[in-house]
Amino acid sequence: MKKVKLEIAGLSYSQTQSGAYALVLAETGGNRRLPIIIGGFEAQAIAIELEKMVPTRPLTHDLFKSFALTFEIEVTEIMIYNLVEGVFYAKIVCDKAGEVYDIDARTSDAIAIGVRFNAPIYTNEKILASAGILLDDDLLEPLDEGKTELETTSSNPFHSLSLEELENKLNEAISNEEYEEASKIRDEINKRTSN
Repeated sequence: MKKVKLEIAGLSYSQTQSGAYALVLAETGGNRRLPIIIGGFEAQAIAIELEKMVPTRPLTHDLFKSFALTFEIEVTEIMIYNLVEGVFYAKIVCDKAGEVYDIDARTSDAIAIGVRFNAPIYTNEKILASAGILLDDDLLEPLDEGKTELETTSSNPFHSLSLEELENKLNEAISNEEYEEASKIRDEINKRTSN
């Protein structure tokens, strides 16, 4: 079955499940989006890597990467291969000395690991056709620089804070290991200082 390449388009609070997040994957070169509901820990792990933040101690997915690299295992791709009763199934495709191995994983964990290896994400046409959302070209608006598709619609709680207050909040969030909050604060600081 033909593989369809996906890219991470956005990450936001889930509108349907409390405490969960919606990870939106976009078809490369297409208008379809694949929304996947994931847990808060996995959302934070993905966001930290996408934002190139360095936690004070390695997260579980960072540990997996260190372990894999120590034993010369390379993650070559993430494949979302099945959808059963609303649950996505994924595998991490690895290479060790020319031998290819498929490791079954939750989709959120597979993607959190995949982003650490810059591994491409794929699915198949059947899954994209059944669970994907088609966006019209007319509905696609240009994104604010530094914002994901889903973040542009949310309110900005940092708008009224001074640059100094933002710096203090950023340091506090990092020391409390609140990396998702820290990335939002850093985006606001970057937005103000790049103008």
